[in-house]
Amino acid sequence: MKGLEFKPKLFTMMKTYTKADLMTDLMAGIIVGIVALPLAIAFGIASGVSPEKGIITAIVAGFIISFLGGSKVQIGGPTGAFIVIIYGIIQQYGIDGLMVATMMAGVLLILLGVFKLGTVIKFIPYPIIIGFTSGIAVTIFTTQIADIFGLNFQGEKVPGDFIGKWILYFHHFDTVNWWNVIVSVVSVFIIAITPKFSKKVPGSLVAIILVTVGVYFLKMYGGVTCIDTIGDRFSIKSQLPAAAVPALDWEAIKNLFPVAITIAVLGAIESLLSAAVADGVIGDRHDSNTELIAQGIANFVSPIFGGIPATGAIARTMTNINNGGKSPVAGIVHAVVLLLILLFLMPLAKYIPMACLAGVLVIVSYNMSGWRVFKGLLKNPKSDVVVLLITFFLTVIFDLTVAIEVGLVIACVLFMKRVMETTKISVITDEIDPNNESDLEVHEEHLVIPQGVEVYEINGPYFFGIATKFEEIMSRLGDRPKIRIIRMRKVPFIDSTGIHNLTTLCEMSQKENIHIILSGVNEKVHEVLEKSGFYELLGKENICSNINEALEVATREIAEINAK
Repeated sequence: MKGLEFKPKLFTMMKTYTKADLMTDLMAGIIVGIVALPLAIAFGIASGVSPEKGIITAIVAGFIISFLGGSKVQIGGPTGAFIVIIYGIIQQYGIDGLMVATMMAGVLLILLGVFKLGTVIKFIPYPIIIGFTSGIAVTIFTTQIADIFGLNFQGEKVPGDFIGKWILYFHHFDTVNWWNVIVSVVSVFIIAITPKFSKKVPGSLVAIILVTVGVYFLKMYGGVTCIDTIGDRFSIKSQLPAAAVPALDWEAIKNLFPVAITIAVLGAIESLLSAAVADGVIGDRHDSNTELIAQGIANFVSPIFGGIPATGAIARTMTNINNGGKSPVAGIVHAVVLLLILLFLMPLAKYIPMACLAGVLVIVSYNMSGWRVFKGLLKNPKSDVVVLLITFFLTVIFDLTVAIEVGLVIACVLFMKRVMETTKISVITDEIDPNNESDLEVHEEHLVIPQGVEVYEINGPYFFGIATKFEEIMSRLGDRPKIRIIRMRKVPFIDSTGIHNLTTLCEMSQKENIHIILSGVNEKVHEVLEKSGFYELLGKENICSNINEALEVATREIAEINAK
């Protein structure tokens, strides 16, 4: 492995940074900070933690991601994708468990970046990404039903699973608070129509301000006291908590390791996807490995100050771009703005209605669902549809950890099946037509295959999935030629199982006095076979660079055999 290449964009951009860039970054950072406020509060509460923890995450992680990240305009912080995971961890392992899992995920992200695996994340199949993001969207919407309708569970604990939640909702649907419904509907309506009047001011912020003021007056002068606010459920602290490292023990680390992998994989996918989208808009190219290291450091440090998992946020990143953000300075300003709001304006957050935040998250879940893309993928090949639907339903019914693990396994199995279908082994016993060897007419004479010689053409990778095809073909033919030429010009790679089967074939053939000749082995496959000691068994004189040479060797050997 080459040396570590950690090059934060902030440091490389400072050489050409101007005063004009600073002014545009300041304005963009202030706007993004204001946009991030309601989302940070909503994501914090929906995740099962206090509202200020969402803001602390946006401050600490947002600052680190911008300061050390590999993207010019990436904005980091809490996102909707983590709500389901965080809520489940807290239910099972508590806040300390969440801190340990997040820090472990941070270490995993750093290792992904250090070992330059940033590009590998991009190879996760698209149906899996859409399947679990759509599943998360449905789950987020489900978690908000209680606040949208103001349901009263009379002290009954809300189950963590999807089906259990809906059973509880239906049992208590007779306790609907119609004031909550009105607040939620009005909030959604305001968020939906705000872009028609202003592209820069976020609808979520407008909805929270207007609805909060409206509910305050209803409580003060209208006698409406049944609308729960943040202050009714949480005590808000206007300060950064002191740094505290959770107690670590081996048992907790073992139990939380699968969850940490889920957080790391999801964080890597979302952050790199966000950075890639930003690149397409600004015409730049992010450093994926530097970005992963920054994300890892952010997730390691954030829990120490009471934060939750963080990643690159597409909506806030696009807001940054649309408002003229030029460099990571805008992201740093966004973190400073949120810090000032936390220290001086946070007490006002206690007046925000819970039903209004539920409305904000309904819009978030709708935007995250990507239902048009989901619908379009249903028209794709059946294997992709299977991966999509299984990942989606596992995410909704069970949890994201299971969905990602099973989805990846199924995708790998289906991929291997496709590769097996594309790899073919054909047998030629009479002649080879050179005109079939390329896209051009070469007008050469056909290559005649001597009697007693068979040519096996392998077209595709020779790996464990197709390694037994030779045996199937030979048992089907049932003949015993004097020489077998194995043509490997179209074999891009060979694995250990392929080498083992090829070795077994040669050993069996030698026992039956059948000569084996390899033809057209490419450089990579040649190197692998040589290292494995395969050529010592076969003999270098039986390794030919092309089919003409292989047929010449076969002709000589046939003549020698016949002469005996």
